[in-house]
Amino acid sequence: QVQLVESGGGLVQAGGSLRLSCAASGLTFSRYGMGWFRQAPGKEREFVVAIISIGGRTRYADSVKGRFTISRDNAKNTVFLQMNSLKPEDTANYYCAASIYGGDTGTSAPEYAYWGQGTQVTVSA
Repeated sequence: QVQLVESGGGLVQAGGSLRLSCAASGLTFSRYGMGWFRQAPGKEREFVVAIISIGGRTRYADSVKGRFTISRDNAKNTVFLQMNSLKPEDTANYYCAASIYGGDTGTSAPEYAYWGQGTQVTVSA
């Protein structure tokens, strides 16, 4: 059974930082591309960032470029999202997801087969 478990969310002031983690189990982690999406109340889920299975190639949404950094540790089956210079508009529930397309940095939710339950990030003004 595949499980993705996010952690690291919380309340932070604008300009602050948070580091999210997503621990995966039940799958061969190094074969999967990994992504982070977010969903704010009343809005659709949106792509944030993705990283391929091996090699480190990434893709970022324009809204987070230069502020967020994705990384992964295949030995620990974990993907990370370092979020700096946070803004109130970053407030959302953040989800990690695993894509069967290991070599792709997909931006579309249907490309991702497995999802975590999410972790809430709240940025106060």
